[in-house]
Amino acid sequence: MANNQSVRRHLDAFTRGRIIGKLEEGRSVTSVAAEFGIAHSIVSRLWRQFQTTETAIQGFSSGRPRGTTPADDRYIDLQARRNRWQTAGEIARHTTQATGRPISRFTVTRRLHGGGLFARRPVRCVPLTPAHRRRRSLWCREHRNGRDNEWGRVLFTDESRFSLSSDSHRILIWRERGSRNHPSNIIERDR
Repeated sequence: MANNQSVRRHLDAFTRGRIIGKLEEGRSVTSVAAEFGIAHSIVSRLWRQFQTTETAIQGFSSGRPRGTTPADDRYIDLQARRNRWQTAGEIARHTTQATGRPISRFTVTRRLHGGGLFARRPVRCVPLTPAHRRRRSLWCREHRNGRDNEWGRVLFTDESRFSLSSDSHRILIWRERGSRNHPSNIIERDR
């Protein structure tokens, strides 16, 4: 007879009940495993489950099976951390090419949220030279005691954007909460 321990098969409910019955009679896990031709670990795990839950019925998972494996989830997370500027659709395409299984951009977004990454606008700043900093500091010192009528002539520009379409065409990056001002999450712009 061939080695049945190398063959992977599921135990039906009747066989599971017979195994539990023999163990309740006082037989050892090793002798029961040998009698049924299955691995010692399977019988041991079944006995442990019966002792904790008092049932030998195999549990069933509810809901739709996951579209990605834990390895796929790590790959998605790594892709987003390596290139924070990629969109969820681009990451989904890369993952589909790597694994051969189709993955949607919504799945990618859920996996990244689970890993603590969220699509956020990067912080924009003006690159300041030391000369810029000196001039700004000097201007602030000169105007620190300004009166209301003097400040009334100063124009502060508002950079708020309004979009009537569904897509704002803004560039988003994947970043963790609390890392807004990290240098990798800042775009310098010069106008």
